[in-house]
Amino acid sequence: MTKGEETRTAILDHAVAIASEVGFTGLSIGQLAAQSGMSKSGLFAHFKSKEALQLETLEWARERFTALVIRPTLAAPRGERRVRALFDRWLDWETEALRGGCIFVTATAEYDDRPGPMRDALVRNQQDWMDFVATVVGTAVSEGDFRDDLDVAQLAFTLQALMLGYHHAARLMRDPQALEHTRQALDQLLETSAAAGRAGRATTV
Repeated sequence: MTKGEETRTAILDHAVAIASEVGFTGLSIGQLAAQSGMSKSGLFAHFKSKEALQLETLEWARERFTALVIRPTLAAPRGERRVRALFDRWLDWETEALRGGCIFVTATAEYDDRPGPMRDALVRNQQDWMDFVATVVGTAVSEGDFRDDLDVAQLAFTLQALMLGYHHAARLMRDPQALEHTRQALDQLLETSAAAGRAGRATTV
């Protein structure tokens, strides 16, 4: 990367970290200036407005998510093992990637009923993600690991609901068993999805 690109990447890394803790509405150029060591005028030259900063921060979060979750998932063997790899990397994102937890969950709470460019971008990102989850589940069907009659969209929805449940239990309730319960729920879900003759033969990555 050029020096300018390195600077922009560093700024957006700071912005993602801030947004994960205080939300996108709490993300300001002034706060970013304090954390990044850049001047407000320098940041305005990069982003022009608070909304532009928010949109670029969301896009950068998507790129980080792609690098930390999607690419490692695609490197795993097709089938149930790829589904499990997806969930493991998703949990890593939720628990380790950002101090404030999943930035997309934070954004959802802020923009679910707030029309505008941020909500539109967030909806597109989440739809792309759910399509990806459904595709990964579909490979487990085509590989013979999951039942032929499995509703892949329903399973993708349930996996999303399971992760949101983990977020609630771990972040809000501080439940020490949140991770254990989540993994048990995943095992049970995949057990009911398994093709005949594969039940009880759960694999791990």
